[in-house]
Amino acid sequence: MLKYLIFEGGLYRHEILEEFLQDIGGFVVQKTVVSLDLIMNLAVPEEEVGRLQELVVELKGKVKEAPLIGTEVAVVAPTLSRHHLPHPACDIAENLRRSGAKTNIIGLARGVGQRIVHTSAKEKELIEEHDIAVFTLGNFERCLREFKPILFRELSIPVIITGGPPLDSLPGAQGYVGGIGRYPERVRTGEMIERLRAVSALSGRVAEQRRRELDIDPLVVEPIIVKEEVERQVPESVEALSPNPVTLKVDGVRIKLPYDEYHDKVAGITLDGKRLGGLAVVKRSLMRDYILVRVLPESRFK
Repeated sequence: MLKYLIFEGGLYRHEILEEFLQDIGGFVVQKTVVSLDLIMNLAVPEEEVGRLQELVVELKGKVKEAPLIGTEVAVVAPTLSRHHLPHPACDIAENLRRSGAKTNIIGLARGVGQRIVHTSAKEKELIEEHDIAVFTLGNFERCLREFKPILFRELSIPVIITGGPPLDSLPGAQGYVGGIGRYPERVRTGEMIERLRAVSALSGRVAEQRRRELDIDPLVVEPIIVKEEVERQVPESVEALSPNPVTLKVDGVRIKLPYDEYHDKVAGITLDGKRLGGLAVVKRSLMRDYILVRVLPESRFK
């Protein structure tokens, strides 16, 4: 199993780290250079983490675990209106990004109130394209317990809920973080920042659990390998004018290229002599007509 980490250090001698990753079968998920500082998101075999930490000390850098690297998280608000969306959803999404996740904010068409509360089939399908869904709900306990579970109880991906009341849990959700309801300003206090960090920490544990479950029936090819081959064999993918043009997911990748134009080229990518189209489901995403690749488990080939 791969462990995901964030390295922070200087540009000087960083090629030693990249050579080490090649030797142990590790990967650079993302690389960011700011002046003379370097931030790299890494995927490293679990048994090699100790050796990596020793090398990082030698390079005068630091490394920390970041299980949200390689995940795509949907931050779901009841509506796109200013009453529900702006501050809680944006603050949560920003904190998740700082922890390594790729986030998308989704506003529901009919997620408000008690009588009309509803998630459409298309909205469910869009949310399920992600690895984890974080629902940012409101301040009333009765509403959260009796009416809002209809928004997420049929989803097939892990769900985390944020809200105002201090609840232990909600039916249908993998976790709940209280003290985050609707509020009209950006987070500034230390107490609220800690609650945002609690959402990221819980999301990281859920992502790690998903990877452990996948180890029981492993994917036929690691998604990080698919990402590297897409970038190598479809050079247009890295030229896309978008952040993370090939977004790594727990069970695949999202490629930010038009589906009709590039589907055949993506499906024809070869990995060890096999077509990607035979190892994964290559489908049209509901998000901007992108390409969504979901790698199949080994049990599908037995």
